[in-house]
Amino acid sequence: MGKIVSFANQKGGVGKTTTCINLAAYIAVMGKKVLVVDMDPQGNATSGLGVEKKQETATLYDAIDESVEILDVIKKTAIQNLDIVPATVDLAGAEIELVHMNNREHIVKNLLYKVKDQYDYILIDCPPSLGLLTVNALTASNSVAIPIQCEFFALEGLSQLMNTVKLVKKHLNPDLDVEGVILTMKDNRSNLVVQVSQEIQRFFGTKVYKTAIPRSIRLAEAPSHGQPIIMYEAKSRGGLAYYELAEEFLKRNNDSYKKITKFIKK
Repeated sequence: MGKIVSFANQKGGVGKTTTCINLAAYIAVMGKKVLVVDMDPQGNATSGLGVEKKQETATLYDAIDESVEILDVIKKTAIQNLDIVPATVDLAGAEIELVHMNNREHIVKNLLYKVKDQYDYILIDCPPSLGLLTVNALTASNSVAIPIQCEFFALEGLSQLMNTVKLVKKHLNPDLDVEGVILTMKDNRSNLVVQVSQEIQRFFGTKVYKTAIPRSIRLAEAPSHGQPIIMYEAKSRGGLAYYELAEEFLKRNNDSYKKITKFIKK
């Protein structure tokens, strides 16, 4: 059965969606069957993987309100082995509707467990908040990955996220673990960045990935083309960093993978 990993941080703009979709893309190209679940009503993971957000498109919201089966929501992407459960702004309504549902924290877990054995990894892109959607994602997950931007304000609220993880672990999902911490938008020329990185290292220790993601114009441009960086410009600094992160991620999970000898093109 597949491993479910949530990408969570209640602070927006830390590279959470970018990390989720690009890590998913590289892992898929390296031979793993991957499902991305877009749980952010902004739907950035959906558009970032080139899936159009049409009104008639079935989304995670439709699966939550049981109007369609989860299998009918899953869409293929341009990358082999990589599928997505898309989201649109409609998902914002699910946050309110979940309040009145029985067993409300386990709704998404029950949906994903229907397809879990079809994938090696299911990566959930959480919204930038600690509401019921994020709690559902953490309840469904084996672990949580935390992208953190290398700046002072990124440290604020980190304790709140860790407290939420602790509460979910205590009351809803005793097996939840921290998958790792990913440093994003790193610029080693800044002394502040170095200091923040050291502070995060002290707090999380070996949970911090050795691979950090640099600031990159190409990474910022890729989503506007509906492509992960491996399709847009794999040999850019950002592309190579996510390839290294994917290798480190799979090694940490003691998982075999195939080396990429040439990068895919559209």
